[in-house]
Amino acid sequence: MKDIRNIAIIAHVDHGKTTLVDGMLKQTHTFRTNEAEMNQTTILDSNELEREKGITILSKNTSVFYKDVKINIIDTPGHADFGGEVERVLNMADAALLIVDAAEGPLPQTRFVLKKALEAGLKIIVVINKIDRKDARPAEVLAQTEELFLKLATHHKHLDFPVIYAIGREGRTGSDPMRLGSDLSSLFDLILAEVPNAVKNTEEPVQMLVSTLDYDSHLGKIGIGRVRRGTIRIGQMVAQVVPSVKLGTFKIEKLFTSHGIKREEVKEAPCGDIVGIAGVDNIEIGQTITDPGTPEALPQTKIEEPTLKVTVGPNTSPFAGREGKFVTGRQVGERLAREKETNLGLRISESEGGAYTVVGRGELHLAVLLETMRREGYEIQVSKPEVVLKDHEEPFEEVTIDVPDEYVGIVTTEMGKRRATLVDMVADGKGNTRIMYEISQRNLMGVRNILLTQSKGTILFNSMGLGYKPMGEALPRMRNGVLVAFETGKTTTYSLNTAQERGVLFVGPGVEVYTGMIVGLSTREGDIDINVTKGMALTNMRQSFKNACAKSCLRTWIASVQKENKAKLRHRLPLWSFRVFLSVLLFAILISDSEWFGGFWPKNDER
Repeated sequence: MKDIRNIAIIAHVDHGKTTLVDGMLKQTHTFRTNEAEMNQTTILDSNELEREKGITILSKNTSVFYKDVKINIIDTPGHADFGGEVERVLNMADAALLIVDAAEGPLPQTRFVLKKALEAGLKIIVVINKIDRKDARPAEVLAQTEELFLKLATHHKHLDFPVIYAIGREGRTGSDPMRLGSDLSSLFDLILAEVPNAVKNTEEPVQMLVSTLDYDSHLGKIGIGRVRRGTIRIGQMVAQVVPSVKLGTFKIEKLFTSHGIKREEVKEAPCGDIVGIAGVDNIEIGQTITDPGTPEALPQTKIEEPTLKVTVGPNTSPFAGREGKFVTGRQVGERLAREKETNLGLRISESEGGAYTVVGRGELHLAVLLETMRREGYEIQVSKPEVVLKDHEEPFEEVTIDVPDEYVGIVTTEMGKRRATLVDMVADGKGNTRIMYEISQRNLMGVRNILLTQSKGTILFNSMGLGYKPMGEALPRMRNGVLVAFETGKTTTYSLNTAQERGVLFVGPGVEVYTGMIVGLSTREGDIDINVTKGMALTNMRQSFKNACAKSCLRTWIASVQKENKAKLRHRLPLWSFRVFLSVLLFAILISDSEWFGGFWPKNDER
């Protein structure tokens, strides 16, 4: 290849990155018309959890061909908790498509990814997506995006960026929001015009930085990165180096490039292409693959420090070993070590008692790891999350909340309790308000679910890390106590019926519990020990209870019958009145007709 363009797709979560990539793959005929991918959506989100949650979790690279030009595309996550996935792959691109929702506009993660892209020196192309939404406001969103560039730009060239409008799910783009084309050709043409050719310095000694890892059951580890200079070939001897250290040399046995969602084996790849190297067991992210004669290491990617930690260890409850395949501390440690190789946003260290301290970027970051391990068959126990503190400082976050006007009071009250600082509040005039706060991560924990519940699920809640600031005053306890089972066994409907009057239950009938297990959230401040395994006795000792139930059922039945009779009486009142009238009239006639009546009623002298 003599013409290669490398672009990254960056945006806030759910602004349409992966859907736009779907259109790029399909319209460049990457798949045959009879392939299943032609009828799929979010093709690159192949991970099971990604499809369930509807978000991108892992960065992935693919490629398409347009007018004999190879375009390498790097799809990145949009959630702030997976920012490490964005930071480690931006060095493979020369430009970035910044996707912005035409209704929501720039959000916290938009600012984060744009800041990282500008720091990496990437050319930015702004794509205002979803302009077919009823509440779309492309002109206002463009103005907000320009303002964001003004805040983040460090060079006057950063303010010169092209803009294109799109409907990603329909695969249409155009320079005018009112006149979109029928396909993505205008976007592809803009990429070819704005993104420089990555093929250069092909005759110099080879150099490549490993930016991501993949795994194949037959080939083992596959190190993926962009060739920064030279040409890499099968059978070539290369060295593994990190800054100031040479780790060894090896011979390239397998070389791959991507085409669509498939991996194709090639004999050589020029400078600028994104390739995968297989057959090296100790290859890791951050290593430089280079010529042994000139072992020059490229700078390693700097990842922002994680801020939330939990302790993970093997399951030690009475029910250990019943469900999982991997139950020992050694197996859990080996799995976490493998995760550390690819998930650069994590920090993992061994702690006391065979457990491990896992530090991540946020609640979702840690939750995805734990859920993945659970599905793989690991039985683990996890402590409550804690914020990482440093020298009397704690991490702060910027929170953006989009809320209907009727629930603004609920949001301000709850955030005020947590000592959040109001930064901005703007009403859009259409019944919604955007509120921005600065708040410590320690005080922020758990507030999202509370606000979703109180606003009936109508708010949009987004956050972005601001770094460490002086520690504030600790909050009082924000939740009630818990319900704790004090007997081992299976829960019964009879006992749960009593327990639910004391709080919100986490378990249903027929669930095995053990002594000390938390089974619910109490309505009071203190913890309550409760028996949720007790069944109703079938002896005369419960006769009073049976009688009470019978009386209650009888009262209910009588009340329902009375109600039904009243309704019938009301419905049949005219016919009932007519029958009464006829009966009275007939009785009067019988009494007045003494001769006819005498045969039936004796006279006075005959009595």
